[in-house]
Amino acid sequence: MNASPVVGILMGSDSDFEIMREAGRILKDFAIPFEMLVTSAHRTPERTHDYATRAAQRGLKVLIVGAGAAAHLAGVVAAVTPLPVIGVPLSATDLKGMDALLATVQMPGGIPVATMAIGKAGAVNAALFAAKILALTQIGLMEKLQAYRDAMAQGVEKKNQALQEQLARL
Repeated sequence: MNASPVVGILMGSDSDFEIMREAGRILKDFAIPFEMLVTSAHRTPERTHDYATRAAQRGLKVLIVGAGAAAHLAGVVAAVTPLPVIGVPLSATDLKGMDALLATVQMPGGIPVATMAIGKAGAVNAALFAAKILALTQIGLMEKLQAYRDAMAQGVEKKNQALQEQLARL
């Protein structure tokens, strides 16, 4: 995207890209400029700290953070930025993301992280939640979000109609 990013998407490993790109797809569909990078709370703590502390100064408005296993990335980022942080727990261990979910959702009082579902649904919802936050100040974005919801509803209606036609042929 050519415009300056307003959403930062962070992930703890490049193996997280398969899921986190879903957030990027949603943001792109809404024409919300974003950037995406790999940074680790444990392996590159200085880089993570520098990114998070400078994010607001650089014009970012919301951070989406995906991580698996211990999943400390969202909390570390939230601890040093005034921006809203949306956590996406990822499945990276035999615990299938439950470890990441608990690590992300159990933040101490005073350091909030909005926590989404594990995996792809969480990445999609994180982007939609970021869009809702941005829609509070960006003209036209609220209407795009409503059109998205209307399209989903129409999709359900079409699926129901197809089901009813199948049932009629039984």
